[in-house]
Amino acid sequence: MKKLYFVMVALIIASMILAACGAPAATEEAMTEEAMTEAPATEAAATEAPATEAAAVVKVGQVTDLGGIDDKSFNATAYAGVEKAVAELGVEGKYLESTQQADYAKNVQQFVDEDTNLIITVGFLLGVDTATAAKANPDTHFAIVDYSYPDCFGDPAEEGKSCGSASELPNVLGLTFAIDQAGFLAGYAAAGSTQTGKVATFGGINIPPVVSFMIGYEKGVQYYNEQNGTAVEVLGWSTEANDGSFTGNFDSLDDGRSFAESFVQEGADIILPVAGPVGLGSAAYCQESGACKIIGVDTDWTVSSPEYTDIILTSILKNMNVAVFDAIQAEVDGTFAGGMYVGTVENGGVGISDVAGASDELKAQLDAVKQGIIDGSIATK
Repeated sequence: MKKLYFVMVALIIASMILAACGAPAATEEAMTEEAMTEAPATEAAATEAPATEAAAVVKVGQVTDLGGIDDKSFNATAYAGVEKAVAELGVEGKYLESTQQADYAKNVQQFVDEDTNLIITVGFLLGVDTATAAKANPDTHFAIVDYSYPDCFGDPAEEGKSCGSASELPNVLGLTFAIDQAGFLAGYAAAGSTQTGKVATFGGINIPPVVSFMIGYEKGVQYYNEQNGTAVEVLGWSTEANDGSFTGNFDSLDDGRSFAESFVQEGADIILPVAGPVGLGSAAYCQESGACKIIGVDTDWTVSSPEYTDIILTSILKNMNVAVFDAIQAEVDGTFAGGMYVGTVENGGVGISDVAGASDELKAQLDAVKQGIIDGSIATK
């Protein structure tokens, strides 16, 4: 019996050993099947990986004109369009300030070197440098405020000298504005609001975008006189003589004060300064003296400079922010094209803000004048 017992124990032990030796084979087979099942999923993941990569961010750069990014006028209004695009379209926005005209080409080139998709140059004075860069970099897109091409009227001899380009540039969009239309409305409002019978205007530098404000302003005053039998006089600009008053800069607050004081001494009680931050010097003088009111330019000064709200009659609106945003939107959408955009009273590109203290009669007249400008029955220049 003992022999039989030991034999049975030996058999049981042997079977356990065989079972233990077979386990790894079964486990290995199961693991192999599992790996084969998961392999296609891993391959699919590798195939799909590139689709999850983020699209390249559109880079937008603005080169300012003189006066700086915080001029509360020209440069600041244009950059508001960039800031809106950053917030709503997810673009990357950046600016470079120009403190002198020699900075224009340098700043534009810096953006080119940074592979900027859309370079926005702000101001008439950047016309030649923008064209030069655009022709040298045809794959880079540009938008320029207050300028368009061709600007040499077909004279190739002037290329690169007194003009930017004698032909349209396919990679440049000119953002222009019929600011004489808005200036006309402001002139009409000034003539209908003056207490002295004299209104005034002055510019920063004698260049077309500045003069356009002044021409429209004078025309608006003259039209008011024709319609109402008055004789309101305009100081500081004469379209007939093609001459007027200019400070020669866009940054001296002291010049703004002195020009305003001089016009007040001549009898003017409403002043239109077309000179960026210089106009804030005029506003300060009017507020301190109580002798005049100011018409803001480019943006609504009751918003950009609310501290002067009490002496702001109205503001001439050049909606550069809207034009700049639309240009960036086209870049993002892949529909950007060269040519020219024109902001008008009809399309909302230009206009005036509410006229402080305007009577119901004056408001009704301004509405009629606006409609006349839109339908072409009233000439503004």
